[in-house]
Amino acid sequence: MNPVKPGETRRTPWIVGVSGASGTPYAASVLRALLAAGESVDLVVSRASRLTLLDETGISFRDAHWREDLREWLARGADGKPATFDVDTDAVRYWPAGDLAAGPSSGSYPSKGMLIVPASTACVAGVALGLSKDLLQRAASVTLKERRPLVVAVRETPLNGQTLRHLVALDDAGASVVPASPGFYAGATHIQDLVDFVAGRVLDAAGVGHDLYRRWQGELGGGAPGR
Repeated sequence: MNPVKPGETRRTPWIVGVSGASGTPYAASVLRALLAAGESVDLVVSRASRLTLLDETGISFRDAHWREDLREWLARGADGKPATFDVDTDAVRYWPAGDLAAGPSSGSYPSKGMLIVPASTACVAGVALGLSKDLLQRAASVTLKERRPLVVAVRETPLNGQTLRHLVALDDAGASVVPASPGFYAGATHIQDLVDFVAGRVLDAAGVGHDLYRRWQGELGGGAPGR
């Protein structure tokens, strides 16, 4: 561990966990917005999410080439078009999901909180029950015990009673549960707009500033096309 030198500022990242639920464009939008806001990010990508990412984007996320793969992923639009965004990933630190000795596994590791996006029902259950079967779940448990913000963007439908009870348990523990449900009052005209709306609500729950969607201004019809 390198101590903070006089005049330096300790790096205090947001931890972003990506689980195996469908919805990798949501994670990409959150990551881009965090970086655009000048935030540092610690990224944990579960084993199951690699399969989802490959299925939804064609990108193989590899430990040995994670930065190259991350750049390709974050540059891709929600419609699948490559090189849509120009993203600087220098502020990202990546931790393999199997590394239970990683920084985010300890409460003494500084972080601002954690965002799980998208969150599968298996991930929700693991965090609610405190299983800590991988780094993603362990980091979430640490976030809760340290009373830091935890935002869980659950992406599944329909939800059965067991999952609903797990979500209530997370809410009781202090987490913010944000269903991946896009709103249409913001005047969406493209799939990216719907994705960015959900990502924006995740960031709202974390208290991170962004300009991902048009906010409600109390004007009926304000989101209608052409206005």
